Amino acid sequence: MKVLVIPGLTLPEVSDTDIERIRIAAGVDSEIVVTRQRDALDHASDAEVILGIVPEQLFHAAPKLRWVHAIASGVDMFLYPEFINSNVVLTSEKGLVGEHLADHGFGLLLMLTRQLAAADRMGPDSWNHRPELRIQELELTGSTMGIIGFGGTGRAMARRAAAFGMSVRALDRDPVPASPEVETVEPVDNLNSLLAGSDVVAVCCPLTIDTRAMLNADTFAQMKSTAILVNVTRGEVMVEEDLINALKSGGIAGAALDVTPREPLPPDSELWSLPNVVMTPHTAGASQFRARRNLERFITNLERLGRDEPLEGIVDKSQGY
Repeated sequence: MKVLVIPGLTLPEVSDTDIERIRIAAGVDSEIVVTRQRDALDHASDAEVILGIVPEQLFHAAPKLRWVHAIASGVDMFLYPEFINSNVVLTSEKGLVGEHLADHGFGLLLMLTRQLAAADRMGPDSWNHRPELRIQELELTGSTMGIIGFGGTGRAMARRAAAFGMSVRALDRDPVPASPEVETVEPVDNLNSLLAGSDVVAVCCPLTIDTRAMLNADTFAQMKSTAILVNVTRGEVMVEEDLINALKSGGIAGAALDVTPREPLPPDSELWSLPNVVMTPHTAGASQFRARRNLERFITNLERLGRDEPLEGIVDKSQGY
């Protein structure tokens, strides 16, 4: 078996020790090739397994490909027709990234609710604005978080929300299990109800045909004027112009974003200048544990492949997650 390893942003390097572990898991006679993305085409013709990102050109150059393990939590970049309709199995790190995404989401949320971003922007002058900062600071205790998408990230957000004394509602497209924080996971038909009843709306869903542009003028109109939107998963779920209008008109109180509808977000986007918006440049996915967790799943799956057992983290290509 030939295994192609293509490091990237979330897996910047693979050690010699890990390469040997991959070789043992794949079989001692296997060939392990570590290559940069731009050179991957030179090694693709007989590759059966790829750890990395597989754009269309690479997919077409790998006719023997059986399985791809993604080094990304979102897999929308894989969902071109040829790949979707092929027999190639796709697995990912889904379920492994929720903790640090939720950490980041709550960090952004607190930047707004505790006026941390405003105070930081003011610098020494913040001492001259203590009364107004204090008036605007909010405590999360007793408020409601509504979570859209109750997978790994949504569940991690729910645990943190409960620790802050919040009540939690969640919805999901699939009939997923409830949790100690969420008694019943609601169907997507309840979206408007969830938006209307939430003080914080947390986007924790993947990007699919159904979720693209889901948060638009109509859905923003369902939210409380005092509500804050948190999004650390996929920016294309939001319509940029509609979000800006909701923020400027007072339709919603604020937005805490790690992802945006366009990336990188151009400097001329009004999102950069609105005082009720805090943003980071799609960095919520970073963790000192992330690469190791995903590599361990890949090695475990190689062993499962050799034993003809089901793989962990399988993505339903038709659904996009």
